[in-house]
Amino acid sequence: MTGVRKSLAKVEISLRWDPAPAGTPPHDLDLVAGVFRAGDPYGEPAYLVHFGSRAPDGTITLDRDSRNGQGFGWDEVMTLELDRLAPELGRVVVGVVIQDPGPAGAPGRIVFSAVAGTGLRVRAGHTDLAVTDFAEVAGATAATVAEFVRDGEGGWALDARARGFDADPQKYTRLMGAPRA
Repeated sequence: MTGVRKSLAKVEISLRWDPAPAGTPPHDLDLVAGVFRAGDPYGEPAYLVHFGSRAPDGTITLDRDSRNGQGFGWDEVMTLELDRLAPELGRVVVGVVIQDPGPAGAPGRIVFSAVAGTGLRVRAGHTDLAVTDFAEVAGATAATVAEFVRDGEGGWALDARARGFDADPQKYTRLMGAPRA
């Protein structure tokens, strides 16, 4: 996935995956958004949106949340109204994290390549801005999939290069906003 340089107003991020095979624990993938202040774009997030929550001002909502990948079409859907975000907020990072992937280095640890039917779409209106199947982060347990940055004129640009992490949900929310190496 590559960068989109036009100003974005409202985007939808959709995530899908197939249920785990019968007799095995369910796969639970979650969308997470971290919102950062313009004055500290790589510091602590001003707030996080995840696991059925929403932004305090209603600009980012998790519209659909699945715990097992069962359902038709997209299992999780998050809407970001970037044009409504307060001016002091300058960066939004969206990621996907696998719940309970198991201990690091353990056999059978759940990584993206172990989850069948994965897909992610970033869309503005009816236009797909980015699409991935997580192949580029196959060995990761969490991934940053979209980074929205406010430009000097108040518009928003998208960087949709995936970046994988080996982290549980708590650790990932501390790492997701770090600058790219």
